[in-house]
Amino acid sequence: MRWIALGLALLTAQPVLAQEDASVGTGARLRGLDKINGDTVDITIPSGSAAMMGKLSITMWECRYPEGNEAGDAYAFMTITEPAKSNDPVFSGWMIASSPALNPLDHFRYDVWVLSCTTS
Repeated sequence: MRWIALGLALLTAQPVLAQEDASVGTGARLRGLDKINGDTVDITIPSGSAAMMGKLSITMWECRYPEGNEAGDAYAFMTITEPAKSNDPVFSGWMIASSPALNPLDHFRYDVWVLSCTTS
């Protein structure tokens, strides 16, 4: 009975999560790698805009960074498609600058990661 009570207590406990205040940037700086020829390219995309990187179309929706720290850890919400093959996203979600492997683009040819947010 003690184990059941302990299990119920753990299930109903509300975790307290620390959340850092964030500012919203005007866009993001990204880096892309063509894994076949080894070329890298840096690109700046304003929020709400799309740009081509190789054969990928990247739509930047929003970029956030720690409030008061523009050089801090950026995280960006983006959608990446390969229009020549399909309009279905090959990636859609948040990508974090300090942990690109946490939620990476899974593409045989290209790697894309966030460098920072733009603020002007």
